[in-house]
Amino acid sequence: MTTDTIDRGTGPGDPARMTKPPPARRGSDYAALSREVKQSGLLKRRPAYYSAKVGANLLLLAAGWTAFALIGQSWWQLVTAAFLAVMFTQTAFIGHDAGHHQIATSKRVNNVLGRVHADLLIGLSYGWWISKHTRHHAHPNQVDRDPDIADGAIAFTQDQVRDRRGAYAWLGRHQAQLFFPMLLLEGLALHVAGVRATLDRTGTRTGRATRLAEASMLTAHIVGYLGALFLVLTPLQAVCFLLVHQGLFGLYMGCSFAPNHKGMPIFAKDDKTDFLRRQVLTSRNIRGHRLTDLALGGLNYQIEHHLFPSMPRPSLRHAQELVRTFCARHGIAYHETGLLDSYAQVLRHLHAVGGPLRLRPELEY
Repeated sequence: MTTDTIDRGTGPGDPARMTKPPPARRGSDYAALSREVKQSGLLKRRPAYYSAKVGANLLLLAAGWTAFALIGQSWWQLVTAAFLAVMFTQTAFIGHDAGHHQIATSKRVNNVLGRVHADLLIGLSYGWWISKHTRHHAHPNQVDRDPDIADGAIAFTQDQVRDRRGAYAWLGRHQAQLFFPMLLLEGLALHVAGVRATLDRTGTRTGRATRLAEASMLTAHIVGYLGALFLVLTPLQAVCFLLVHQGLFGLYMGCSFAPNHKGMPIFAKDDKTDFLRRQVLTSRNIRGHRLTDLALGGLNYQIEHHLFPSMPRPSLRHAQELVRTFCARHGIAYHETGLLDSYAQVLRHLHAVGGPLRLRPELEY
C-alpha cells in the first residue's frame, strides 16, 4: 500500500462514487486507534505553541492595519489589502482551532477566543459557523446531512444538477471552469450568511446574552472596517480595497478548504458505516512540509483532524504516521496527494458532475 491513492474502484473525482460504503466493522477499531493516540500524548494541549501563534498573528494583523493608516490615500493600499487578506485567513484558522477546543482546556476560553477572532477581527459569525461545521464533522460528504455539499451555486452530485434550468443549468455545465473565480465571492458570502443567521437568532430566548454579544462584535467589526476604508481612502479606492481584500480572502479560504473533501467518496443519506471509516474515506490529506502546514492552517492533515478534531494543530503531523499505519493494518483506504493534484481532482469531479447538463444544452433556455 502507498500513501498516494489507496482507493479501490473508481477514482476520487468520479461522482459515481456515491455508493454504499464498506460494511461497518466493530466500533472497537476507532477505540483502539484512540488508545494509541492518547498514549502518545498527542491530545494534550499546547499552550506555549498557541500563545506564540495567537500573539504573532495579532501583531501581524495590527501591523497591517497600522500600515493602512500610515499609507493613507494611495493605490499602494491594494498591497495592504492583499496582506490583510492573508492575515484574515490566518485569523480564521485560529478561530477554527478554538471552535474545536484545540487551544485551551476550558470551553469558555476557547469560545471567547473563537468569537474574538471570528466575529470581531474578521467579521464572520462564530455561532453560525460552529453549527454548520459541527454538522459537517458528524456527516462528512453525506447527502442531505453535510451542509458543505448542499445544493447551491456549485453542484456536488448529479442529483443536484438533474432539475437545473436556465442560468443555473449554465452554471452547472461550466462549474469546473468557474470554481476558482467563484471563490473570489466566498468571503462576502460567508459574511452575509453569518450576519443573516445572527439576525435570525438574536431574538430567541436560548443563549440570548451570547447571541447579543456576538451581534455586538459583528456590528463593531462591520462599522469599524467600512468606517476605516471610507474615512482613510477615496470612495473609489475604498471600493477597490474592499473588492481586492474580500476577494483574496475568499480565494485563500476556499483554496484551503477545497482539497479536504471535494471529489472524495460521497455517501447516500441512509448509508451506514462506522465513525473511523466515515471520516477517513471522505477526507484527503495534502503532502508538504512546515510551510504547507502554515499556509493551510494544519488542514492538510484532514484525516487526522477529522478523526481527532480536538487535537492541537502542531500535533497533527505527529499523528499522521500512526493513523496511516493503523489504516494500512486494517485495510482502510488512506488518501494523500499533492496540493496541485488535489485541485485537479476537485475540478475533475465538478466537471463530471456537470456532464449531464452538457449533454442537454437546451436546458439553458
